[in-house]
Amino acid sequence: MQGLPHDYIATATATAESPVTASIEGQPDLTLAPPSGFGGPGDLHSPEDLQVAAVAGCFLLSFKAIAQASRFDWDSLEVHVTGTLAQVERAVQFTAFTTHARLELPAGGSRDKAEKLLEKAERGCFITNSLKGESALEIELVGGE
Repeated sequence: MQGLPHDYIATATATAESPVTASIEGQPDLTLAPPSGFGGPGDLHSPEDLQVAAVAGCFLLSFKAIAQASRFDWDSLEVHVTGTLAQVERAVQFTAFTTHARLELPAGGSRDKAEKLLEKAERGCFITNSLKGESALEIELVGGE
């Protein structure tokens, strides 16, 4: 890892009639619109979708790095995140993120170590650590001992 701080830059553009185009240098553009709950079409990514996807992706990438550093063998990991958007006083904000991690282990894999590494991944996720909303982890282990 390069020294901190790191800067990440995104640009969003739109006309009065168009969806939003989000651009990040060197990557494909994303087309964004409000979610259906806010009157959007429901068939394009929304900033809310990207927030929840960022939590899921960060958790999985954190686990991969921790498992590799720990020389921990695993078969697959599926991460499902639910973000709850609610009214808090006069502001709408994410109030909670629940991460359900379904980890498949090879025969003989340590379930205790798997649980510890999944918990460590949640604590180490940069995105989750940057959020106001409460965070909860649900672990489902398949296989192993």
